[in-house]
Amino acid sequence: MPVAAEKVWTLPNIITIVRICFTPVLALLPFINGYWPKLICFVVFVAVALTDVLDGYLARSRQEVTDLGKLLDPIADKLLLFATLIPIYWISRTRHAEYGIPFWGSIPLWVCLILIGRELAMTWFRHWAKRRGTIIAAGRAGKLKAVFQNIFIGAIILWFAFRDARKPLGWEHNTYAQWWNSFHGGFVSLVLVGAVVLTVYSFALYLYRNRQLLRGR
Repeated sequence: MPVAAEKVWTLPNIITIVRICFTPVLALLPFINGYWPKLICFVVFVAVALTDVLDGYLARSRQEVTDLGKLLDPIADKLLLFATLIPIYWISRTRHAEYGIPFWGSIPLWVCLILIGRELAMTWFRHWAKRRGTIIAAGRAGKLKAVFQNIFIGAIILWFAFRDARKPLGWEHNTYAQWWNSFHGGFVSLVLVGAVVLTVYSFALYLYRNRQLLRGR
């Protein structure tokens, strides 16, 4: 009896593909001068990040979990990370004096290497596992890591918009604006620490849970 083909064009998969299509927009907006492009980038980023939760919920509630969705969802997360993390690092290096960023930057190079390196290693690991007949879906630790990364990225983009808006809106010597600038910086640092810890932990957990596969069993 022939096996029915898996349905590919499900609503969750379509949402994931749309999320992937928005990554070039998010990569370009931070480089446009002024606070409005960065503010738009923040709004789009939040909307795109929320769809990551939506497509997973729809896939489970509608019983439309597919192998394609399991592969596309982590890819979408990685593209979203690359499309935002690279501009953030570049801007923090080239405009550090203008934004008042410390010499180590809003995000140190070694942190970028950990975040990006983990995603590249995980992509290779998933591809290697798939060739051996195993689909590795995103786990809870990986999803929590993505949440912390998204909060950090969204907060940094919003901070760039805030810094660009200070002069045209006359906030340069505003007491509340100065307090918010300090609070925002501290919040971003704490979230980044959480993101780094979860990045390392989630990758180690994936390797541990698939240790039999690594042993060739």
